[in-house]
Amino acid sequence: MITVEEARALLFDLVRVLPSEDVPLTEAAGRVLARDVAATRDQPPFAASSMDGYAVKAAEVEMHAMFKVIGEAAAGHGFDGSVGAGQAVRIFTGAPVPDGADFVVIQEDVERRGNLITVKDDPGTKTNIRPAGVDFTKGTTIEAPRLLRAEDVALMAAMNIASVPVTRIPDIALISTGDELVMPGEDPGPNQIIASNTFGLKALLEGFGAHVRILPIARDTVSSLETAFSLAEGADMVVTIGGASVGDHDLVGQVAAGLGMERSFYKIRMRPGKPLMAGRMGDAAMVGLPGNPVSAMVCGYLFLAPMVRRMLGLEETLPPFRRARLAAPIDKNGPREHYMRAVLDDNGLRACADQDSSLLSVLARANALLVRPPEDPARDSGDEVLYLPL
Repeated sequence: MITVEEARALLFDLVRVLPSEDVPLTEAAGRVLARDVAATRDQPPFAASSMDGYAVKAAEVEMHAMFKVIGEAAAGHGFDGSVGAGQAVRIFTGAPVPDGADFVVIQEDVERRGNLITVKDDPGTKTNIRPAGVDFTKGTTIEAPRLLRAEDVALMAAMNIASVPVTRIPDIALISTGDELVMPGEDPGPNQIIASNTFGLKALLEGFGAHVRILPIARDTVSSLETAFSLAEGADMVVTIGGASVGDHDLVGQVAAGLGMERSFYKIRMRPGKPLMAGRMGDAAMVGLPGNPVSAMVCGYLFLAPMVRRMLGLEETLPPFRRARLAAPIDKNGPREHYMRAVLDDNGLRACADQDSSLLSVLARANALLVRPPEDPARDSGDEVLYLPL
């Protein structure tokens, strides 16, 4: 058996950063920027008023000063002339500041009668003008790799970037295996259960930016598994759930090897998730997860999600482990790294009482995985430990 760290390194060797593609700006949110993009213009492209008021010469601004209004400037409609001595232009927020003016007196500070205004309140020293290029200038870059948020999309729109280079979305094929499984909504027989892992992993991996295909359940026969693998053709990663152990009905490793899989490793010194198998099948990475629901989901967080992030080209690939203090004592750990379902609240981190790897209800209540190193001694309330947020 290998350690979690060794397994992760080997898994990363099975995947690569995917090629890029250009998408319309409207489809860029949630994608990963593959190459730097640069602004094609200054923002704002001209000095613009930041307030509604009157554009004048700063040197003439003082209490009781009077100005003659000679025109108007609005957003999208500038004033064509120039502001001379004793003159003012009515101006609105976002409008270009006319030539000759370098100060905007806000409308609340003036009194207007006809085409004359008088400064009635202290205008202060703030010019109320946004200089040209104060937000960004032509050539300003957004650096890749970057998971694009709504704010990034807004910025690129202002930069006049209509087409965005993004990393291709990883395509993942999920294959649940086992005669005991049926799909949600079907009527299970007396010895059958619902295939839950597939749907949890699909939600998990798509949350990290992958496209996930759920393939038909593969029965415990060589021919059924071979058919399932054939349906996964074209995927960047093939993930099987169950059938990767050493029982008489665990055929995934045998069938995968027969189809040309080059095995990288089998079994990890961890719990839950020990019987994990990985390798390459042609151009695709292949990962065989254990069938226990919690084991599969924990492996999804620890291994599959970082593999997706690596394929997307993101620099922060590994999940961010954090520190918290225990709210209740825990017993010593055994020889394997243990990822315990836990609840983090204002009182600290508390391990769930039942860590059976088949109990999805416990996982659904948890919001963290408490990380126990091998042979970790018993811990008391208040001890600081590592955890992975869920």
